[in-house]
Amino acid sequence: MFESLQEGLAGAFKSLAGQGKLTEANMRDALGMVEQTLLEADVSYAVVQDFIKHVTEQAMGEEVLLALRPEQQLVSIVHQELINVLGPVDPSLHLRGETTVIMLCGLQGSGKTTTCGKLSKLILESKKKPFLVAADLQRPAAIDQLHVLGETLGVSVYSERGAQDPVKVCNDAVAAAKGEHADVVILDTAGRLAIDEELMNQLKLIDNKVSPDQVYLVVDGMTGQDAVNSAAAFNEALELDGVIMTKLDGDARGGALLSVKHVTGVPIKFMGTGEGLEALEPFHPDRMAGRILGGGDIQTMLEIANRELDQEKLRETEKRLGEGKFTLEDFRSQMAQIAKPGLMQKMLKLMPGMPAMPEISEKDLSRLFGIIDSMTPKEREDPNIINPSRRNRIATGAGVQANEVNDLVKQFDAMKQIMVGMAGKGMGERMKMAQQLQDSGMFNPNGRLTKTKRGTSGGMSPGERAKMKQRRKAAKKKGKKKRRK
Repeated sequence: MFESLQEGLAGAFKSLAGQGKLTEANMRDALGMVEQTLLEADVSYAVVQDFIKHVTEQAMGEEVLLALRPEQQLVSIVHQELINVLGPVDPSLHLRGETTVIMLCGLQGSGKTTTCGKLSKLILESKKKPFLVAADLQRPAAIDQLHVLGETLGVSVYSERGAQDPVKVCNDAVAAAKGEHADVVILDTAGRLAIDEELMNQLKLIDNKVSPDQVYLVVDGMTGQDAVNSAAAFNEALELDGVIMTKLDGDARGGALLSVKHVTGVPIKFMGTGEGLEALEPFHPDRMAGRILGGGDIQTMLEIANRELDQEKLRETEKRLGEGKFTLEDFRSQMAQIAKPGLMQKMLKLMPGMPAMPEISEKDLSRLFGIIDSMTPKEREDPNIINPSRRNRIATGAGVQANEVNDLVKQFDAMKQIMVGMAGKGMGERMKMAQQLQDSGMFNPNGRLTKTKRGTSGGMSPGERAKMKQRRKAAKKKGKKKRRK
């Protein structure tokens, strides 16, 4: 998420770290890099000018210039100003005691109908009953899509195929929802490829006649300033309660995210971070500021872990780790939990300093589980008893080469030491050990466990060893040239 924005800001901060003595000129150069990075991210020019003005006023003071770590002071100032630009935001839905009506609007292609499904899933997780309404009468495909989403989630969907009056459909739907004792009604209203008078008049009519409790605009975060302009136009017509920004997991540069609140006054309430129905997060300015600056988002990561992982199994594993026990059976159980599509990658991205990890394919997991499942209970409990004869039997049963079984056992041995070491540690220590797990190269781009060599390279990571090899090769080449002379 926002990789180029992160890299640009990190470069600006790093430029200060190498200065022997910090001057106003050094600081202005760094702030110039920050400004350029924001403009390249398609942040509104007015927002950038205001942002830089506020940061400069604080960064040029003696307290920062004379600090031992001025770059850290600047990071802190930029972090706080990012929070100010993005917030304040109240991410709660403020559901009433009786039926709450939420109206979703947006242009075609913004992900509005899918967001209706994602919002329904969030509401279900809060133990409330949602009710979906197909009010986009111009697009039969949108009605079909909403019914598919409702069936997937087990949520009622109201539609009147062939109807011409969206106001009547919405009013009839609200009455039907109350009859089903639904807590939240979500209206999926009409969209267009571009803003036009007909669309706005229809939405204003629904707003006036149905009187939804909240109106949210769904915008595509990858459209940059077009998203900001759309928000301004929709807000002028409807007085929006919030924005739901989608597709932030793609190539979004961050311009729309950083501009929309400042330009329109409308806060971002939720953000879409993937295609799955679970990929909708409440928006927290402080957490997003941390992500933009490469500081991760531990709180959101823990919330995802609590929601997606079996807490009882985690407690059992934690107890066993505390006793120094971690078997291949435990490892298989853990992998099965985090192997949900995109879950491991999503959680790693939220950890500070953790690089993106490639998707683990079903084929890779099947191979991994096949090896473990081909072992006897004793072999899973103590892989050290696996001799050549056992290794060949396991390989035949799993349909892999014998050396792959050997690699898995050796790699598991190294992993066990780190996993057991994590038991009872605080979050900070666990994060360091998780980084160690990643740096050790235990997973290659194909999701396969790989062999980690120890002792001969001073504990260097695979990347460091590759660089060392290149340096040795260059030195050898240079030596040959000298001998020729």
